[in-house]
Amino acid sequence: MVKVTGTLVWYYFICKREVWLMAKELNPFEEFDLLEIGRLIHEEGYARSKKEVEFQNIKIDVLLKRNGKIIVAEVKKSSRAMKSARMQLLFYLYKLKQMGVSAKGELLVPKEKKREKVELTEEAEGEIRNVIEDIKRIISMPVPPEFKKSRYCNKCAYKDFCFS
Repeated sequence: MVKVTGTLVWYYFICKREVWLMAKELNPFEEFDLLEIGRLIHEEGYARSKKEVEFQNIKIDVLLKRNGKIIVAEVKKSSRAMKSARMQLLFYLYKLKQMGVSAKGELLVPKEKKREKVELTEEAEGEIRNVIEDIKRIISMPVPPEFKKSRYCNKCAYKDFCFS
């Protein structure tokens, strides 16, 4: 069974069809320009911070320690999909909480010099649990969800899959 990851949570708020495709390991064209730009921003931004801490089904972009507190940061190339980014970060904070680790979150958009603090509240925790359950439902479907055009389609690495 496929585990729910932060990436799947991110795409859940962008496109349910993309969640299914990624979970089935039908990966997008890796040389897609926007994927390359995202990788470059991630590699070059926040060079002095501990980067890409990966364990279980969590892949944290940046891990900081400030005033004795753990800060989990998620780096994005733009603020275009902040709801997705916020929920991805909340997923990481939720998973860490389940492991007994208390942390705060920050969304970082270096290109726009934006920083947003994110905190796991009871309400956010409930929403994350619901999202995880719905992602599991989507993953278990025998075929991908119906195509629904959105504002993200034109810049999607799966565009050729959906529009062909």
